[in-house]
Amino acid sequence: MMFQGFLLAVLPVATSAQTVLGVYIFSRHGDRTAKAPGSTHLTNLGYQEIFNSGTYFRNRYIASDASLKIANISNDLVKLSQLSVSAPLDNVLMPSATGFLQGLYPPVGDTVSSVELHNGTNVTAPLGGYQIIPIAQAASGTNSEDQAWLQGASNCQNAILSSNDYFVSDEYMTLLSSTQAFYLGLSPMVNKTFSNDQLSFKNAYTIFDLLNVANIDNVTFPSQDQLTSDTLFQLRTLADNHEFNLAYNSSEPVRAIAGATLAAQIVQGLNTTIVSNGSTKLTIQFGAYGSFQSFFGLANLTQANEDFYGIPDYASTMVFELYTDVSVSSFPSTEDLRVRFLFHNGTTNSTSEPTAYPLFGSNSQNLSWADFTSGMGKFSIGNQNDWCSACGNTTGVCSSSILSSSSNGGNSSSTLSTNSNGSGNGLSPAANGVIGAMVTLAVILGLEMLALLLGGYRIVSKKRLASNTASKS
Repeated sequence: MMFQGFLLAVLPVATSAQTVLGVYIFSRHGDRTAKAPGSTHLTNLGYQEIFNSGTYFRNRYIASDASLKIANISNDLVKLSQLSVSAPLDNVLMPSATGFLQGLYPPVGDTVSSVELHNGTNVTAPLGGYQIIPIAQAASGTNSEDQAWLQGASNCQNAILSSNDYFVSDEYMTLLSSTQAFYLGLSPMVNKTFSNDQLSFKNAYTIFDLLNVANIDNVTFPSQDQLTSDTLFQLRTLADNHEFNLAYNSSEPVRAIAGATLAAQIVQGLNTTIVSNGSTKLTIQFGAYGSFQSFFGLANLTQANEDFYGIPDYASTMVFELYTDVSVSSFPSTEDLRVRFLFHNGTTNSTSEPTAYPLFGSNSQNLSWADFTSGMGKFSIGNQNDWCSACGNTTGVCSSSILSSSSNGGNSSSTLSTNSNGSGNGLSPAANGVIGAMVTLAVILGLEMLALLLGGYRIVSKKRLASNTASKS
């Protein structure tokens, strides 16, 4: 995946215009079934929402006439080396990633996907030239959409304890008491799912989620006349407050562990564009609303707009654009790189586009690479040692033997990376050590996968293996 710099003949020359070099997109899933009954899944509406978002970002960054085309990205036929896509193994998030990619790189059609074999046979790719794009499995967030509160999916002990502290805070106890009558009044609408003992602010999100899903998807909802717009608004507002306080607390940063690890992944993704001289162009990650809210708090986005206290809607996206204002004939130095943050609440389309917001409480929507990495570095957690230390975990991946082995492996990769112009990438040596360790891990995993393929083996999940030996629905 080496890239020897941009050629002037193929790189759009930017004079007063901006040249986008790389993009990182973090997206929530589309509409899904409610959490309360369990076993959530993506709905047809959710599939359409996420596909529409993917189509929008194609028209913004990829298509030949894209409004803000990423330099040298493949227009119609996907070039896998230019993309990195990941999602947790989840019945909602993983399918959402697939749907998004269908909009991003749609089928190429029978003409392009048809080839003639040596024996004269003409073979056409299935599904009109459907483009297969691999999706990596994210390490955290597995089955998160089946959990009432997403912190459990983090496996971070101190984050879970910190979130639980909210349930004994004065703010929580006050709302628990003042809203009790309101929640009990919902009983006729939810009594098949929640008992009266469960109808309280403690379950603010799952109660809101059940009624919100019914309001969107259930045409036979028997209590539709009782679920007024005012009631739904109050349910949403209380759920916003409940979930934000579980996701972030300024005095207990570990509570926002999801946002801290996401921040490191964002810097890593954009840094990969830099160290590859633009070979890797687009990173896409899917995750749950808790990661959004944790990041909103850590990046002080609530100062930019109070709406960031709320739960992002289905198919919401955070976007980080790496660009330059200077004319370019080769990949620019880091001094000429800038980062812009954008957010859109809900499905993105041509009439409802992402909006730029300033990060870290600053007044600028356009940060230098150095200022961006400095701001993210104040709260990001990007290596296993730091994660284990912050979380207080000492077993599993945080056992002393595994951490010692990881540290020894990471030390060999801590050299400050540079681009083709010889410029530093703007990251500290420690941050580059994290990135180097992650790249090393990716290479090892790639070699293991190659060995599996060449040896004729295949990976089977424990769940699937169990289903082969016992009947299980």
